[in-house]
Amino acid sequence: MKIKNLMSSPVVTVEMDDSLAVVKEIFDNTHFHHLAVLEEGRLYGVLSDRDLFKAISPGVGTPAESNQDRAALSRRAHQIMSRRPVVIEQEQDVRDALRLFEDHHVACLPVVDGDENLVGILTWRDLLHTMRSLLA
Repeated sequence: MKIKNLMSSPVVTVEMDDSLAVVKEIFDNTHFHHLAVLEEGRLYGVLSDRDLFKAISPGVGTPAESNQDRAALSRRAHQIMSRRPVVIEQEQDVRDALRLFEDHHVACLPVVDGDENLVGILTWRDLLHTMRSLLA
């Protein structure tokens, strides 16, 4: 089974210099857990909701929010993203994805075409959903 048949597309992206406030807004208003980080259309990293949770205080957005909490939201995506993400090509097989997930201990794989353009994202949740569908 080809990756292009399993991946989520389009990919939600942010720019390297987008603030964590922008990143938080996206995570708060979508069901996504990973964002691709781009600069001039080129993939430079991946930012997960877990990365964001580690970078900001749980007090953000609450009555207990402090100046320090607010300041954390002004940090930039490139400051907390995972750099040099492991990618997979859309024409590769699901077995290749399983190997990459296992070998690199990642939760998502940005999917690229033959010209290395970002075309989708594959997560372990996508694989579980596919397995459930096949077993049904």
